[in-house]
Amino acid sequence: MTVKVHLNKILAERDMSLTELSKAVGVSVVNLSILKTNKAKAVRFTTLDAICKALNCQPGDLLSVEGDLS
Repeated sequence: MTVKVHLNKILAERDMSLTELSKAVGVSVVNLSILKTNKAKAVRFTTLDAICKALNCQPGDLLSVEGDLS
């Protein structure tokens, strides 16, 4: 099972850059880039909440699970 982050897709749909999102949520561009490239091992709920508010989306829009769920 793998959790995938769709931040790149959501940013493109909102015509927003990673730098703009960084300023809006108070998270460094480096940390957001780690999320965007699916290299993050964890994400804080406060960070997820801030990203969702800034992008006007739900956590399920940003995250999906691939592979065997059993």
